[in-house]
Amino acid sequence: MQWTKKIFHFYLDGFKSMKIGKKLWLIIIIKLFLLFVVIKWLFFPNLLKTEFHSDKERSQYILKHLTQPKE
Repeated sequence: MQWTKKIFHFYLDGFKSMKIGKKLWLIIIIKLFLLFVVIKWLFFPNLLKTEFHSDKERSQYILKHLTQPKE
């Protein structure tokens, strides 16, 4: 466990001494947020919730499409 503590402190000290790196990490975090949250929300709507009204209808639709052989 001592080596994990050393590795953690190595990266922590390196991050503390960064000047430009902190801004770059902030940009990376913002881009990841946009990529995974906003773009998913805009381009991948929950079709099962909008197309079907009950859980039974949703499960029947999925079961039909998963078990149906491809032509």
